[in-house]
Amino acid sequence: MVKRGFSMLKKFKNLQKNSAISPYIWSIFSILPFYFIFQSSSTLEIIAGITLTIVFFIAYRFAFMSKKWPVYVWTCILIAISITMTIVFQFIYFAFYIAYYNGNIKNRIAFLTLYIIHLVFTTISINYNIVILKDDLFLTQLPFIIIVWISVILLPFNIYNRKKQDQLEEKLEDANKRIAELVKQEERQRIARDLHDTLGQKLSLIGLKSDLARKLIDKDPGQARDELLDVQQTARTALNEVRKMVSQMRGIRIKEELVHVKQILKAAQIKFVYDEEVQLTNVSLFIENILSMCIKESITNVVKHSQASTCQISIIQNSNEICIIVKDDGIGINEDQDLYKGSGLQGMKERLEFVNGILEIESSHGTTIKMRVPNVIKESDKEGPL
Repeated sequence: MVKRGFSMLKKFKNLQKNSAISPYIWSIFSILPFYFIFQSSSTLEIIAGITLTIVFFIAYRFAFMSKKWPVYVWTCILIAISITMTIVFQFIYFAFYIAYYNGNIKNRIAFLTLYIIHLVFTTISINYNIVILKDDLFLTQLPFIIIVWISVILLPFNIYNRKKQDQLEEKLEDANKRIAELVKQEERQRIARDLHDTLGQKLSLIGLKSDLARKLIDKDPGQARDELLDVQQTARTALNEVRKMVSQMRGIRIKEELVHVKQILKAAQIKFVYDEEVQLTNVSLFIENILSMCIKESITNVVKHSQASTCQISIIQNSNEICIIVKDDGIGINEDQDLYKGSGLQGMKERLEFVNGILEIESSHGTTIKMRVPNVIKESDKEGPL
């Protein structure tokens, strides 16, 4: 009950806000027709006037509740009553009600049609009273009649445009909420990919070194002890990386990632070929972080699935793009079944597409993964003179 009460109060406040017309003015307009009706000397006219007034308000209520073709029916009834009251009782103010209602019609064709009909018949009835009947009661209201006539012209468009604006604002608010939700979802997916790539590599390294230590524990206990120390160090490194990633999602430079690549390939007994003299220049940390994560995932796949003996990484930078090539001499990849099947390759593809990059995969004498991103020159931190 309390919730329903708050809902009704909210609707009432919205009605006041949207109508832009004080409820007190509506109350005056609701009482005013009886003043004009009782000016008549005929009892029959008084009864007819009261009946028309009651029918008008009932039809007005049904008009707001109606949709599609009944809108035309109820509006025509309202216009007919308004014209009758104008000619018989010199009461023009029902036209104000109809003008307000017309502004609330959502369908543009219905709005324009009923707007024109109402304006034409209201103008005819006003001119008929002024030119032909020349009724003194009507002529004394001339300033107010002009105001009502101007309201019939302007009020519907004012309300109609405001309703359209409110609808657009609501749609914009909904769109902004959806964008915010999509941003949150994308951020969750990005964090999930980062955790997958980081932990995947480190856990693979721990697994490889643990297997190696198990094999060496009888043959070479000293070497096995060293491998277990490496496992311990790798676990600590993984823990630190996860903590840093969760706390601030820090960027990883390619140079730092290549050091980890060298370690994991060495542990997997895969030869690592890389030209250490090649260095990227003027590349933002953001781009390097994305490329580093892609390299991490590529090497993880090489270690897990390729059965390769050699892995080569090439970095090429020119004026147009940065291209990183990861090539192995393993068993290759089944393009029909394995391509983008797991979260790793799909995650790489999504990361690169986020910076307008491209992921290319070839399977010939092993697997070749090419990662291409546009070469966007990083702006200098130093500002020049104005």
